[in-house]
Amino acid sequence: MTAAMETDRALVDRVAKGDRAAVRLLFMRHHARVYRFVVRQTGSEMMADDIANEVFLELWRQAPSFEGRSEVSTWLLGIARFKALSSLRKKKEDWIDDDDAAQVPDSADTPEVVTMKEDKGAALRRFVDALPEEHRTVIDLAYYHGQSVTEIGEVLGIPVATVKTRMFYARKKLGEALKSAGYDRGWP
Repeated sequence: MTAAMETDRALVDRVAKGDRAAVRLLFMRHHARVYRFVVRQTGSEMMADDIANEVFLELWRQAPSFEGRSEVSTWLLGIARFKALSSLRKKKEDWIDDDDAAQVPDSADTPEVVTMKEDKGAALRRFVDALPEEHRTVIDLAYYHGQSVTEIGEVLGIPVATVKTRMFYARKKLGEALKSAGYDRGWP
């Protein structure tokens, strides 16, 4: 069997036995997806780069305990989400007082100008970004990372019914946002 045809689970079994080449193969297969997911979670490419690398170190450490109850990609995204949330909690926010904040000029375009500048896909991405974190995460995992409802539940550690409810409300909010921005169709 060639390396390209070897399943992710077989590679994790090899990693559990200390095979560094298997880690490299899994890294090549999944690093971009993990990185993009963490960028979406943290908003920081630098933080995402560090966290994505940590995910594969964690893969090396945890491979012997991988039980195969989920897909390897789902497992890796779960590790990535935990690490991203932990990093965000540790991250110190720069403090600015109210007087300093009032002096910062608001150079943002009005919603109408922004909408005129963007195509529907870019506008939709903006509306997704404006969703509450719990809704944004399920949309991100489903539509930008191709995860199923079951896999999303595994990554987030929530029941499938909760995933479905969050998807319903997120889609509803996105449809309303698109409609109010002048797009004739809601959710495609």
